[in-house]
Amino acid sequence: MNHRVAQQDQQTLLQEVLAGADPASQRILVVRLSAMGDVIHGIPAIAALRRERPNLQIGWLVEERWAELMCAHELERLQPRSELKPLVDWVHVANFKGWRKKLLSGATWHDMQSSMREVRAMRYHIALDLQGAIRSAMAARLSGAKTRLGPAEPRERPARRFYTRSVVTQGAHVIEHALSLASAAAGEDLTYEPPAFPQDPATESWADRFHASIGWRPLAIVNPGAGWGAKCWPVESYGVVAKALAERGMGVVVNHGPVETALAHSVHDSSAGTAHPLYCSVGELIALTRRCSLFVGGDTGPMHLAAALGVPVVALFGPTRPERNGPYATRAIVLRSPDSVDDSSHTNRPDEALQSITPQTVIAAADELMRDQNG
Repeated sequence: MNHRVAQQDQQTLLQEVLAGADPASQRILVVRLSAMGDVIHGIPAIAALRRERPNLQIGWLVEERWAELMCAHELERLQPRSELKPLVDWVHVANFKGWRKKLLSGATWHDMQSSMREVRAMRYHIALDLQGAIRSAMAARLSGAKTRLGPAEPRERPARRFYTRSVVTQGAHVIEHALSLASAAAGEDLTYEPPAFPQDPATESWADRFHASIGWRPLAIVNPGAGWGAKCWPVESYGVVAKALAERGMGVVVNHGPVETALAHSVHDSSAGTAHPLYCSVGELIALTRRCSLFVGGDTGPMHLAAALGVPVVALFGPTRPERNGPYATRAIVLRSPDSVDDSSHTNRPDEALQSITPQTVIAAADELMRDQNG
């Protein structure tokens, strides 16, 4: 009860922050730098904020490699909103991952200063840290916003030092946590709003041509990779599932990242050549997933993208908790062994409980989802 009162007090204070500003120039900066799935988890909250505060001007600071989740092209970052950039008014990019590797480089410091100079020039009233990390909290501080919101229990505890307001987040899922933070900025409880992703006509045409190349069959994406090894299910098992889906008349794509080519081709080989390895950009993956009838994969960014786009998902979980990170707001079957143990150590050691899930179990889950969809 005290937490709810404290949050309401914060909401009132934040409304006062914006009350003194010209309605045409009320500005909020969202800071969620990475990774792909985490950025996607934050988008529904900002979509809900946009829905309830349509005149609010919103910027987003994100790692450059994930900017396509917000904006189809670099040249559109600071241009008016359009189908190429439907959610936020401005997209600011950073390269913290690269900067960290070359902190003594003059070019690094020049890039850092240029990035934050662009952010500060927007004169944001509020900075909203959805990440809860030290670097995201520091970025919020450097933005120049006098009011800086973040979670009361951030992922990295020292991040709290950079906030002027802390918000007790509600709910079990990280999407709900982000909604709590956005609700504090809005001054009212926000509800889930489906994400809006960029639509580039050229990329959409590419996706149509690819779909045509496999005979316009219902499209299934399997995603064998993950951020760390313990979240990966065996490639041979993915191959068995891909072959079964192909036998059911589906066109099966093996999505993979730039360092996962061998992984994807192992799935292709295990599927008796029925699965098509495909490396594509973030924008291309968005367009392809829009045409998807089924997604099979673990706790990864592409899985969260599929869920955000309303694609039926068979999700394979091991060391991470599906109640916190699982597919949200879509039809999904989550498979997790009762022997799985929560472990966020990012180990590459295979998770035996996850490995024990059989291909037949996954195929049965896929059949159930497809039967429900077709019925």
